[in-house]
Amino acid sequence: MKIRKAGIILKQGSSKPRKIAGELIAWLADRGIETVVDTVDKDLDILIILGGDGTLLLVADKASRYEIPVMGINLGGLGFLTAVAAKERFEAMELLLAGKMLVQKRILLKTRLLGTSADRTSPENYQYALNDVVINKGDIDQIVKMRTWSDQEFITTYRADGLIFSTPTGSTAYNLSSGGPIVQPGLPCILVTPICPFMLESRPILLSPDVTLITQLDGKADNVKVIVDGRFAWNMLENSQLEVKTAEKPLYLVSMPQKGYFEILRNKLNWGGIGNKIPKLRK
Repeated sequence: MKIRKAGIILKQGSSKPRKIAGELIAWLADRGIETVVDTVDKDLDILIILGGDGTLLLVADKASRYEIPVMGINLGGLGFLTAVAAKERFEAMELLLAGKMLVQKRILLKTRLLGTSADRTSPENYQYALNDVVINKGDIDQIVKMRTWSDQEFITTYRADGLIFSTPTGSTAYNLSSGGPIVQPGLPCILVTPICPFMLESRPILLSPDVTLITQLDGKADNVKVIVDGRFAWNMLENSQLEVKTAEKPLYLVSMPQKGYFEILRNKLNWGGIGNKIPKLRK
């Protein structure tokens, strides 16, 4: 990977990312690479995240639209997306410049709310999610009824505390805590998972990445919100429709070549085992 200009995004409210950023800026300058901080420009060759997954989610949309590869250095908590440990940062940078890091395509979702004042055709009115789009009832003690369609075909009316539309990347986020499946990031699909469904028959489903999903409230409900990658997007009303589909461009996520997906899961989710190789069968 030829790198002439790098962007560094800092986790806010902490001094550690700024200290590490200073070290990286000096390291990159010694190799003739220009750096900018907390800016996402289309002329960047790499975007380095110093923080946790939440910091990466804030810039995933712009990075995907500009097709800038993103490498996350984990200074936060679990770090499914920012999978490079802080102590590995210079090793990762050497591998990056040598073209030996893995680059994975991660699909994003695009969503908009139709039938309200938010109903416009401008692309700026879409919001994008690397993890998930969530319909959430908030703190109101009520069951929300949500009619959902896939490409004009009616799926069902969910009766639940909410509904999660997730990418495979987001399958280890809210989807996982709501009983949804873990999906390998390279599998193209959209997950639909009800939150605390009223009926046990209401199960998570995996759909083609090519479908357009529409959800509308079935009856009046108060304080129903649409949350996109953990950020409030809209209040959902009875006469509005939420549209969710796959975004045109993926995010290019850079990771260490020696770290497999299931190794990351074992470490983050405290699964058992030490990654043994398949044993040879006795003849």
